[in-house]
Amino acid sequence: MNTLIIHIGASSDFFGGYAENCSGIYGSGATIEECKANTLEGLRLLVESRKREDLPDILQNEYVIEYHYDVQSILKYYSGIFSKSALERLTGINQKQLHHYASGMTKPRQAQVKKIESAFHKLGAELCAIHL
Repeated sequence: MNTLIIHIGASSDFFGGYAENCSGIYGSGATIEECKANTLEGLRLLVESRKREDLPDILQNEYVIEYHYDVQSILKYYSGIFSKSALERLTGINQKQLHHYASGMTKPRQAQVKKIESAFHKLGAELCAIHL
């Protein structure tokens, strides 16, 4: 099964999305949810506007969608869910630096990106293990 990778990125006032491994799929929105929906609409329009044999190879068979986020977009999104102090405790990165990453003032080094990604994956695994 193929994996269609949708990259979500943030700017100062909106989110933009595009397929990294399939040209012609784009979208945007004021929120990540709107951006994802608009990008999926772009995918639907691409598929409906072409014959199956004219589709990019990745779309001719079954595929799953995987979302990749830049640090700015994921921190902007989760700053509405977690407090800055919670994000600091989660990632081990101080609040001021997280603010700089979320606002786009600075870009994190790759080691910091991995630290943030690992923290979110760890939290996700912990939450998936909860049963009520």
